[in-house]
Amino acid sequence: MLKLGNFIIGSALLATALTVPAIAAEPVFETKTALGEALFFDMELSKNRSQACASCHQPEYGFADARGAVSIGDDGSSLGDRNAPTASYAAFSPQFHQRKDGVWVGGQFLDGREPDLAGQAGGPPLNPIEMGMPDKASVVARLLENPDYVVSMRALFAEDVFDDADRAYAAMTESIAAFERTDYFAPFDSKYDRFLRGEVELTQEEELGRLLFFSEQFTNCNLCHQLNTSQVSRNETFSNYEYHNIGVPVNVAVRRENGLGGDHVDRGLLENPAVDDPGEAGKFKVPTLRNVAVTGPYMHNGVFEDLRTVLLFYNKYNSKSAKRQINPETGKPWAQPEVPGTLSVKQLTHGPALEDDRIDALVAFLKTLTDARYENLLKD
Repeated sequence: MLKLGNFIIGSALLATALTVPAIAAEPVFETKTALGEALFFDMELSKNRSQACASCHQPEYGFADARGAVSIGDDGSSLGDRNAPTASYAAFSPQFHQRKDGVWVGGQFLDGREPDLAGQAGGPPLNPIEMGMPDKASVVARLLENPDYVVSMRALFAEDVFDDADRAYAAMTESIAAFERTDYFAPFDSKYDRFLRGEVELTQEEELGRLLFFSEQFTNCNLCHQLNTSQVSRNETFSNYEYHNIGVPVNVAVRRENGLGGDHVDRGLLENPAVDDPGEAGKFKVPTLRNVAVTGPYMHNGVFEDLRTVLLFYNKYNSKSAKRQINPETGKPWAQPEVPGTLSVKQLTHGPALEDDRIDALVAFLKTLTDARYENLLKD
């Protein structure tokens, strides 16, 4: 048996050295991508062996969590405070950085606190209300239980990769990130993509929605949800990856369930350790609109159930109609922003108010951004 040096698990030093199990001569996973795929679906890497990356980023539901507004933890009871963002097309978010104009861009998670995919992959296993593992060494110990992981990681990274828990953990997250960069997460095969390739035609309503979406004269959509300068770019992810406060209200139902008191405020970007400007409070990363029609509920806290409600929420900033000041899901006036002082007023108030036919056209267009394998989930 091959023996490794002692690992620290929690605060106690193991009395005996961890041992590498007997392994086959050849690696089972020949690429980091293949290894990352296995790791993405592996529930053994959570405290109670009941949760994997795929639990909250479900491939059958656009890599989002179809179970509710926020995800439930590995312990079966803990609840988060934010909606799990889709992992589809996440590889296109640039590394977290601040532009010369002072605007923060990119990163992973809704507040950009991890600069890249590997960093994101390393977060949930150690989060006490997600996968619940106490430290990296504990996760590595689980990896060592699987001979296929051991031989493959030693072949793909280094013979001594398990000699240090940090190195082994980084190898794991790098592999998961490699899997998330594949076409499996970003096929670019929606009806919109097929339209750009000349394979299908849009309906009149979808085409009206497309024209409205890209028109700064009639909507404010593309001010934040267009990455490329061309309106017919074939690798458009429908996010500029900036951070904005759009005035989303508290999800009262979630706060009631997760135990966070009424005084709690989600400060968004200001929760990122790299950011200390109070003017960034309440801002969240602009999400991709790819698969948006099948990855509800919506907003960073899942406060809105329906995609049409989201568009009406935006429209309230430009409409003087009393009808537009009512949330159709509650029948009451729109609740106040959780963080009121840092709204992106310029973007939110750009363009005229929209009538129902144009709201419906935008919804129809957004549905065309659904990957082919999820089109069966679309609702009429």
